[in-house]
Amino acid sequence: MANARARRLAIIAATVVLALLGWGVYQAFKPVRDPVQGQIEAQETNVSSKVPGRVSRVHVQLGQTVARGDLLFELDSPEVRAKVAQAEAARDAARAASLKVQAGARPQEIVAARANWERAEAGARLAELTYQRIAAMVAEGVLARQKRDDAEAQARSATELATAARAQYDLARQGARPEDKLAAEAQVRQVTGVLAETGAALDETRIMAPTQGEVTKIAIQAGELAPQGFPVLTLVDLADVWAVVAVREDEFKPFAQGSLHQAAIPALKVKAQFKVSAVSALPAFATWRAARPGGTDLRTFEIRLRPTAPVPGLRPGMTVVFDR
Repeated sequence: MANARARRLAIIAATVVLALLGWGVYQAFKPVRDPVQGQIEAQETNVSSKVPGRVSRVHVQLGQTVARGDLLFELDSPEVRAKVAQAEAARDAARAASLKVQAGARPQEIVAARANWERAEAGARLAELTYQRIAAMVAEGVLARQKRDDAEAQARSATELATAARAQYDLARQGARPEDKLAAEAQVRQVTGVLAETGAALDETRIMAPTQGEVTKIAIQAGELAPQGFPVLTLVDLADVWAVVAVREDEFKPFAQGSLHQAAIPALKVKAQFKVSAVSALPAFATWRAARPGGTDLRTFEIRLRPTAPVPGLRPGMTVVFDR
């Protein structure tokens, strides 16, 4: 009886040992699932100028936090200042020409035109009277007919001169035509637009911060030339951060849009909750993977996750590890 009991205990002990050995072998050969690791990124803004110029002064330093509208740097552009001066001169000239057209002839010019007309009228009356006298003398046979013809031509010429002088007088009184006035006004508007354009270019020599952020890069220092559109400095908005991870297609399901995940941030030695905000497929040339021989290829997706609450000290470049 005692031998049978000892035999049963030995069998049970052997079974337990074999089970433990089997579990140990299974755990030893069980594939280890690596944690999903990514990094923190933030919204970056490259600040540049619309006009080229030499950087005269940089008003910020690396690591400085700026607010929207703060002065970042200034450019020195003699070409822009020259264009502004040209536009201002053209505007003044156009305004003067418009005022001249709107005002019409000066009073002295009107008086002179009237005097010319009255003098021409007097000359026409005298020529007509002379013609009548010579015509009467020709009729009496005192003078030759040639004299009458000459007097008649002079009378007609004097009358035409008087008509032309009257037209000049009327023009002086009426002033410029409506079309000329409209053209002068349009010229003023055109030059004003050019001045506004050059003024905007001059404003672009003082570059303000388009958004809040921290200065993380200054590419050009004072005294160096800044080409048009070249990013002189870079701002990073630390209030707009997210984590980026790459997840293979067969492990994508837990990272559906809107899902919540816990993650460790080694640099800060804290854990935080993140929410999936965006999903996009990475380029196929570097992310395709065969699931098995003859099976379906797997793609990799880029997952963006934003913290559900602000994480103090969270900065771009920090590693973030998500629990499986």
